[in-house]
Amino acid sequence: MSRNPQAGQFEPDWESIRGHQVPDWYDDAKLGIFIHWGLFSVPAWATPVGEFGTVSEDRWFANNPYSEWYLNTLRIEGSPTFEHHRETYGSGFDYMDFADEFNSRNRRWDPLAMARQFKESGAGYVVLTSKHHDGFTLWPSRVENPHLAPGRRCSERDLVGELTDAVRGQGMRMGLYYSGGLDWSFNPTPITTFDLVGETINHTPEFAAYADAHWRELRERYDPIILWNDIGYPEQADLAAIVADFYNDHPDGLINDRFETRKPGPGRRHHDFTTPEYSQFDEITPCKWESCRGLGYSFGYNRAETDEHTLSEAALIRLLCDVVSKNGNLLLNVGPRADGAIPQIQADRLRFLGAWLARNGAAIFGTRPWMRAAGETAEGIPVRFTAGRDAVYAIVLGQPGPDGISLRLDLPGQLREAAVLGAGGDAAASYRNGRLLVRPPEPLPDSPAHAVRFRII
Repeated sequence: MSRNPQAGQFEPDWESIRGHQVPDWYDDAKLGIFIHWGLFSVPAWATPVGEFGTVSEDRWFANNPYSEWYLNTLRIEGSPTFEHHRETYGSGFDYMDFADEFNSRNRRWDPLAMARQFKESGAGYVVLTSKHHDGFTLWPSRVENPHLAPGRRCSERDLVGELTDAVRGQGMRMGLYYSGGLDWSFNPTPITTFDLVGETINHTPEFAAYADAHWRELRERYDPIILWNDIGYPEQADLAAIVADFYNDHPDGLINDRFETRKPGPGRRHHDFTTPEYSQFDEITPCKWESCRGLGYSFGYNRAETDEHTLSEAALIRLLCDVVSKNGNLLLNVGPRADGAIPQIQADRLRFLGAWLARNGAAIFGTRPWMRAAGETAEGIPVRFTAGRDAVYAIVLGQPGPDGISLRLDLPGQLREAAVLGAGGDAAASYRNGRLLVRPPEPLPDSPAHAVRFRII
């Protein structure tokens, strides 16, 4: 019989494991940084056709805007990537041959500089792709891939270990991504439709043992606090034992929903949070979720993307506020170049985000959903609400007029005080006829969003 998970003892069965609770640190953090880095960072090319979910299925895979899917798209004869690769590298150049250039370029990488960029953005945690679908690992694994030649299996430099140390040195938590369902070194069949994704998941004893060994090695060597799996996991795997051991070592650890390959029901596995990709929920959800997306259309670095394909500063701030108001975290992706440098346009967005959070972070960090997520000002500007320990925050997703901020809402009590974050001095505030009017002591600077803090008694 399973022991009580609340006592800190998890047994290797899903009934016991499902007793795990989402830790407060994750709920408080709100912002994480996702990193897609690997061999695909060398060609760094994909067709920027649009965001995930906006391109029809019959066009998606042959025109995949995800540069980290370069190998799969390359295997689709006649695709833009197929033609680009042939023209740039020649038809005889194998994808895994990018390993030499990747290893050469990342010798210049500075993990501390990267970690500092993430810290300055306001992120509380980082998730690195330790192995993507191409099978190439970013650490020198002791687990031998039987389908890749020596020198083509892993990075020479321990990128996972060095970044883990740098991230923790900056006071952030470290999680690791692992592609536990797709590995094109085990199954080279190209995916051309969404229906084929499930058919190409590696449900074999060989791959199950391989993936289990990798997760155990990653835990032993780097001790991640988040196990972020992708595209399902082999049914033959010893996953319940891995997760139980993880939770027993880290009651404050988390796993995502992408270990699951079964439909909900008695045989389901477990997750601490769901992972909508390039999307978010319309309403407050009781279960924790994490929206993941790139700053552009791709997760991996795509040299074909420009400012036109990248979230604007205003859109980035509004995205974060919307996600947080509905009980979500934002896992914002950066795609480094092969040498580990974050492209300037992405670095600029991180810097802007950090500056906004330095002024308005009280409305984001450590908050929980309020009684409602959305509203608007008297002028029709969208508003998102969050709740702190002793105050409510209304984040106005636009620039209010010179007369101040007028919010339409029904307060469940008497207004005590209100202030605009980042504005000097006290604000004049009043509440009449379902309208909260806040006049800051000075004109508000131009900003994508302004956070109002108000107390109710």
